Formats: sequence, C-alpha cells, structure tokens
Amino acid sequence: MTEQRIGIIDIGSNSVRLVVYERTANGAHRVSDSSKRPARLSERIDENGRISGTAIDELIDTLTHFTMICTHNHTSHIRAVATAAVRNANNRSEILGRIKAETGLTIELLSGEDEASYGFLGMINSLTIRDGFLIDIGGGSTELSLFRNRALVRSVSFPFGCVNLNKRYAAKGMLQDDALKSLETYVSEAVRNEPWIGETPGMPLVGVGGTVRALGKMHQAAYKYPFPQTHNYPITGEQADMLFHQMRKLPLDKRRKLPGLSKDRADVVVPGVAILRVLFRATKAAYYRICGAGLRDGLFHATRFPNHPKQVDVLKYSLTNLSALHPEAPKQHVLQVNRISLELYDALYYLQPLPLQTRVLLDAASQLFRIGASIDYYEYARHSFYLIINSHLNGLTHREMIMTAAIASYKSKGRARQHISEYKELLNKSDLDVIYKLGALLQLSTALDRTETQAIAQLNVQLSGNQLLLRPIKPRGTLDVERREVEELGSEFKKLWGVAPSLDYTATHVPSTTI
Repeated sequence: MTEQRIGIIDIGSNSVRLVVYERTANGAHRVSDSSKRPARLSERIDENGRISGTAIDELIDTLTHFTMICTHNHTSHIRAVATAAVRNANNRSEILGRIKAETGLTIELLSGEDEASYGFLGMINSLTIRDGFLIDIGGGSTELSLFRNRALVRSVSFPFGCVNLNKRYAAKGMLQDDALKSLETYVSEAVRNEPWIGETPGMPLVGVGGTVRALGKMHQAAYKYPFPQTHNYPITGEQADMLFHQMRKLPLDKRRKLPGLSKDRADVVVPGVAILRVLFRATKAAYYRICGAGLRDGLFHATRFPNHPKQVDVLKYSLTNLSALHPEAPKQHVLQVNRISLELYDALYYLQPLPLQTRVLLDAASQLFRIGASIDYYEYARHSFYLIINSHLNGLTHREMIMTAAIASYKSKGRARQHISEYKELLNKSDLDVIYKLGALLQLSTALDRTETQAIAQLNVQLSGNQLLLRPIKPRGTLDVERREVEELGSEFKKLWGVAPSLDYTATHVPSTTI
C-alpha cells in the first residue's frame, strides 16, 4: 500500500469521529489530524425506528466537513464505517444512499461482530495483556469479548449503549434509584443469555471507548494522578463504584463541571458506567484496565497492514515507531549503545541481580536516549525524558515509562530526581535505585562509542575483584576518547555498582584500517 495518509471516519451512535493517520518518510505512523462532533443518533430514532431527516442532514454536514479536512491533509484513502445507530435504523439504505450521493463516501456498515473484532485489534496492538474481557460501550450498542492468549475467543454485541439507555431510563440527565434498578435488571437479563460471560472469573475487564476513558479521566482528576495518560490505567471495582455514586447524585449542571469529564458526555456517562458495572460483576472481573486505543485504531491496522494487522510484540513495534518519528538520532550509534548496554547488563547481573523486567527497561531506554536531539542537541537528555513520557510507548506501565524516561535521560542522581519529581509518588525507593544503576550503565555504554564510529565490534567483559575490565577485540582506532570518557565515569559507576570500569585495549589493539 503506497498511501502516505489514511483517513478513518467512525459514525458512532454518540459521536462522529475522524482520525488521519500519516506514514512519515522514515516509515513511522502517527496521527496527523483528528476531529469529533457529537451526533446522538441513538436518541434521534423515532417510533418507527427511523433516524430523523434533520439528524441525517447534520450527519451529512459533518461528513462533508470531514472529507474537506481529508482533502486538506492529502489523504489518498478514506475508510468510513457506521455502527449500531445506522445499523439498526429502518431507513439505513436511505441514509447510506444520501451519504454516497452528497459526499461521495461509501459507508461500511459494521456488524456487532465486526465492531468487536476491530476494537479487539486496536486494543491488543496497544497493550501487552494475554487474557481478559474487553468491553466497548458505545452510544447504541455494547460489545463484550473474551480473549485468551492474545486471541479473540468469544464476543457478543448487545443492543444497548449509553445514549439509548439514557433516553429510556434517565430523566433530564438524572438516573433515579428505581430507574437504575430497572436498567440493571434489563442489562442483567441480556447477559443471562450468554452463560460464557461468567465462566472465567478473576481476569481484568479492559475498557475501550468514551465511557471508560471518561471514567479514567475523572478518577485521575479526583486523585490528582500525575501521569498525563489514561491508556493502560487500572481502576479497582470499588473506585469505579465510588465515582459512579458520586456522579449520579450530582445534578447535571454540577456534573458538567466535574474535572476530567467533557461537557457533552455529562448526561450519558451515568448510564454508560451503570452498564459497565453490571458487566464487571457478570464477568467476575478482578479490576478494570483502561485502553486508549480501540475501533478506529483497529481499522487503521487492518487497512494499513491487511496481511498482518496484529502485532506480535507491542513494545517492539512501539519502540521502532517512536525511533522512526525522531530520525535525527544517529542510528548506528544508537544500535551500538543498545547492544553494549545489554552485554554489560548481562555481565553485571551475577554481581547485582536486578528484577527481570529491568532488562526490558534498559533495552527501551538505550533505543530512545537520543530522540530528544530532534528538539535540541545541547539539551537532548531533558527532551528525551519529555518525549518518552508524552509518547505512545505501548507495552509498558506508567511506572515503567517514567523509569525508562529517567534511565534514558540519566546524567546524575540529582538530575534524575529533578526529572521525576512530579511523578515520584508512582515510584518507590528500589525503583530509584534501578534508575541510578541502569542510568549509569547507559552512560558507560554511550562512553564506549563516544566518537560514534562503532570502533568496538566485539567486547570482552570480565569482573576482576573491584574492577570491570572492558577489553575490545580488534578495535578500529585508538579509543583514546572512549578511554577518557570511561575514566571520568569511573568513581560514580563504582559507587552504584561496586566495581570500577576500565577500558583495557592496549593488548588487543591492532592498527586501524581505512574504512
């Protein structure tokens, strides 16, 4: 597929969204534009099951606007889909015909099963999770799926969502006690027809879509959570229940002011979370996990990589993509530092074993330590920290992302503490110890290719007493610059690891050849 930009339009029952994905010259993918308009199609269905003419007019106006944005972005391919509200409307053929005639867009009508599988694809490509349930509460339908070993096993699409249940049970945005009981009974009845839902207790319930993201944002605002992402954010059942009761009691005007909640979702969020809670209990889930990716991301992966839409290694894909977004980092130098740092880690592991996952963090940090140079070389460490924290680095927890950013940008203990100061409540003392040790290890690996010439093709690493002997095998060049840099790091490295690094190249040095 040659197109550089792909537009994905999702005509949902609550809102209509556009996302433009760009493929950069270096092969990275990123969102280059997006737009959202409320539609509330599920509540604009009349007694004959038809979406009203004015609602269709507004939808066509939105789609015309979105196609103009796509034209402005030079998108060569637009994929537009519609979900429950249009799917269930008795006049769907008329709607799709009018859209085609007036905007030129051919709309794919997704079945509930399609919706669940694209949602699953978006989620599984952005989280390293093996087993669980996936829920997507839309405006007019709710998809629930079971996945085991990263593969979709079962899924069901229920004909209710936050918009149509809001219309049915809530009065002026308020869900009273008796109405809540009726809603819960209605949802529970539907669940009873799917006995598999309660057969695998104790797994996470992963949520995609606006309702669950809103819950995450409100929870983070309530607890002043310092990390700027809801993706991969866990919430306990009790925490969700507390937030739900607090929200439900608030009159609509006050609810609109709740930190973290967008005004256009203030009424439908309560029935949305009510559905979520019933399904949480039905699945006997252990906790919630919020996922920032979903249907549109799944559609992108299926369109961009039709032969292999599912990523085997989420973190690896994410690291490759993030590196390609910042091509100013010298590629061969970064590969060399990454290789050396993992060799040193493995040699030092017997001296001071660290938790297994720390090798994954060092691997990530040693691939990303120079991305900040795309902003400013002189302060690249500080910028690398910021970029890692604020990027979609999938496959790591928030705590691990902070640690990776701190290792990648490490200059000294004091500087590291400064960088992580606003996130320190997410880290414990042993995390700081890991940051200092791996940060110093990355500094040493960088020093061993200070001239950025990859002069050391092979390195013999030995522990001898309180010395870490680094013996290059047939290096190219004198390594004078590298030796000086290693010496300068010596005392600080010894304080952290208990051994002083020594670059011993005289015995094995052969005259450099012209390359």
